[in-house]
Amino acid sequence: MAERAEPRELTVIPSAGAPAPLPMPAAAVIVLRQTPNAAFAAEEFFKATLNNEHTRRAYGRIAGRFLAWCNDRGLELRQITPGLAGEYLGQLPGSAPTKNQALAALRHFFDALVQRHAVALNPFASVRGVKYSITEGKTAELAIDQARKLFKSIDISHVVGLRDRAVLGVLAYTGARIGAVAKLRLADYRNLGDHRVLRFREKGGKDREIPVRHDLAAWLNQYIAAAGIAEEPKTPLFRAADGKRKYLTGAAYTAHSMRQMMKRRLEDAGLPDLFSPHSFRVTVVTDLLNQNVPLEDVQYLAGHASPTTTRVYDRRRRKVTRNIVERISIRWSS
Repeated sequence: MAERAEPRELTVIPSAGAPAPLPMPAAAVIVLRQTPNAAFAAEEFFKATLNNEHTRRAYGRIAGRFLAWCNDRGLELRQITPGLAGEYLGQLPGSAPTKNQALAALRHFFDALVQRHAVALNPFASVRGVKYSITEGKTAELAIDQARKLFKSIDISHVVGLRDRAVLGVLAYTGARIGAVAKLRLADYRNLGDHRVLRFREKGGKDREIPVRHDLAAWLNQYIAAAGIAEEPKTPLFRAADGKRKYLTGAAYTAHSMRQMMKRRLEDAGLPDLFSPHSFRVTVVTDLLNQNVPLEDVQYLAGHASPTTTRVYDRRRRKVTRNIVERISIRWSS
């Protein structure tokens, strides 16, 4: 998505006991300083109200760009009208979801300004979002035979291979998000006597326990034994490797590194690089629904708040559509 380059400098807004800068460019700070209570409200919003780091960074970029836009036009916060807010949203580049995310972020940000009496009204409250409907997600589905090929291609003669197979196995057999997998600690791999579970810390502060099937348990046990971490319950379950060397460090294996690892493993297996860790969630949902597992059960496994979200991951209709188009009677011959 092409966007106007923003200033790189981060400036600290003076406030008591807050040495770290807000996630905003210097131009945004100029606008905040022109209005009483605005700096306080911004600090409270980004450092106290938002507790998710990804949301904090995303909202900081969005609010920072808008305030820089105001600064370029010599506008103070009290001069922002719903008309100007609508004009700004209308000229934003990007897709409908991108614009709607910006609208949601700016509504929340100005709610904080209203609450601290920096502005009288929220100019974005009456701005309408872009209509957007989605029945099927864009994430590519990793077919069952492709998943088998991926696992068979992994060299498990060393601990790094065992780790990578275990990471991909957790994605494939639990449908968990990659961020939740990266947060796992050894203590989250719990032994309940007759079976084991993994306790995931999902987005929104939700904790969920997913049973571990027997073959995934075997993969995890082999990796843990090879890594030598069986007696370290507080250690990250998955550890980073030391470059290209075949041993692990004490550092946690990050979600970003896991994504890069999957791309390398896809290449080694001769599979398209369009797949991602999220592809396993699509595969899990589609496969279970194909087996007539109730939608509410699949929804729980995927950790979705709404069954509508779960249906977005369902790729069964795509296969039906493919079969239908092959039956169209028009034939071409050279």
